[in-house]
Amino acid sequence: MKTRNLRDWTNRGGMGYAFFARVVAGLGRSLAALGVVLGLGLIANTAFAGDKVEQPIEFPHDIHAGKMGINCMYCHTYARRSRVSGIPPLRKCINCHTYIPSVRNKPRIKKLFQYWEEKKPIPFMKVHDLPDFVRFPHMRHIQRFYFELHRPVKEVCSYCHGDVENMTVDQKVKPLSMGWCISCHQKNHPLPKDPKILNGMRMIYPRMEMSTHPEQVVESMTGHGPNDCWQCHK
Repeated sequence: MKTRNLRDWTNRGGMGYAFFARVVAGLGRSLAALGVVLGLGLIANTAFAGDKVEQPIEFPHDIHAGKMGINCMYCHTYARRSRVSGIPPLRKCINCHTYIPSVRNKPRIKKLFQYWEEKKPIPFMKVHDLPDFVRFPHMRHIQRFYFELHRPVKEVCSYCHGDVENMTVDQKVKPLSMGWCISCHQKNHPLPKDPKILNGMRMIYPRMEMSTHPEQVVESMTGHGPNDCWQCHK
């Protein structure tokens, strides 16, 4: 049986090789254009450094964290024990503002109570959003810098979130790119030059790694700490 190439097959079917090639090329361009459109759509929904994200209620961080001096972890309770910092539930806002009649007639406070009366959560938009393949554990950074090194909580949060206590509405001011994160890791956790010491390094939090990822206990005991790729890409 004689083997036919693509040109013979298309000509035999009456399609014509040139026409078939144009169809394939056109399909390729269409898929490429679709990829660009989808990519631009994802980019459009991502907050870049300096972008202002419109919120249903403008939460004044400068008043709460700045003027009132409220600890960041009072509202973002999960930051010290979870991967995410969390958005405070509406009832926490109501518990405070119920006893502050002096601001009850302000538009944003009226809107706050409206959500409460309608039993609806406030649909806050995410400002500091990372790709799904990036793992950023808030608890590890809070435990390290706040509880172990005893640095002020506002300073610790500002490493990634900027000077929030002077912001009216939370705004992304740091790039949060891979290179930016690595530069911080290398600054705070420089690798030793001695390969023997390097190979014998323990993780900063071996107990946490053991309990969370028991299958990686051996690796965690000999890893490079926060400079390992799998720390952020698990």
